[in-house]
Amino acid sequence: MIPVFRGADVERAVSPHEAYDAVRSAFEAHARETWTMPSKVYVSNYPAGDFRAMPAIGDGHALLKWVTSFPGNSARGLPTVTGLVLLSDAEDGRLLAVLDAAAVTALRTAAAGVLAADTLCRSEATSYAVIGCGINGAETARMLVAHDVIPLVWDVDEARRRFVAKRLGAREAASAAEALACEVVITVTPGASVLYPEDSLEAGQHVSLMGADGPGKAEVAIDEIRRAHVFCDDWEQASHGGELAAAAAAGAVTRETVTELGAVLIGEADGRRSAGDITLFDSTGLAIQDLAIAKAAYAKLDELDLQQLEL
Repeated sequence: MIPVFRGADVERAVSPHEAYDAVRSAFEAHARETWTMPSKVYVSNYPAGDFRAMPAIGDGHALLKWVTSFPGNSARGLPTVTGLVLLSDAEDGRLLAVLDAAAVTALRTAAAGVLAADTLCRSEATSYAVIGCGINGAETARMLVAHDVIPLVWDVDEARRRFVAKRLGAREAASAAEALACEVVITVTPGASVLYPEDSLEAGQHVSLMGADGPGKAEVAIDEIRRAHVFCDDWEQASHGGELAAAAAAGAVTRETVTELGAVLIGEADGRRSAGDITLFDSTGLAIQDLAIAKAAYAKLDELDLQQLEL
């Protein structure tokens, strides 16, 4: 009998603070190469969406995440992200748990975006915004509120942004421009259109770019990437399937000019260089982050009354 963590179970098991700490530890373990993962595999059904397979191993556990991204699903009344996370014992191969992928993804996306912002923003920054109020954006706003930060929230869907602001105790931005001008911004959009065109980023601004996690997606113009001090979660993934893919192809960034966040967290690389530095963090989503959330949820197994799956 295998325990099944539904979305609500994952949310009950792992608080925003626990998710943040777990994802930070995962970044550090990946930087030290004690947790490992191959790059994610995309199975595309363009233009409808894609499927992704993401394995990882570390700290006695192995994981496989099978997840989808179908941006047009909201118009059909369907979730954009669906899938499963399989958590196994790395010593004997036993399947330990099945988890809802959307809930795991939302927690680790929020944690990574906020962690990058905390690590790279100016210490005196006071204005925060979350762009995009889908499941991952809403979780990001919840993560910030849990850390005593009240962000502006913006979404092209007025009802959605109003609902998220009211439910989470955030503030609805008066316009997209107001939100995008904040000192710290976390973008969690489908990546279908550029939010920061040429010459739009302000000195000292930090942006965690969470939405452009696949080929052809972008939330910031390549010319803006050239102006910034650039960080990513994993260079191999980011340079082939994330915000930085087009910039890398154009020669705007190279492996030598992009710093992985984990290296900053363990003290092997510098973060922000000055108050006027523009910092960008490109997140493609790492299987080690999913592993961290899955392990944190599984640790609460005895506290939850879960459904059981018989194989």
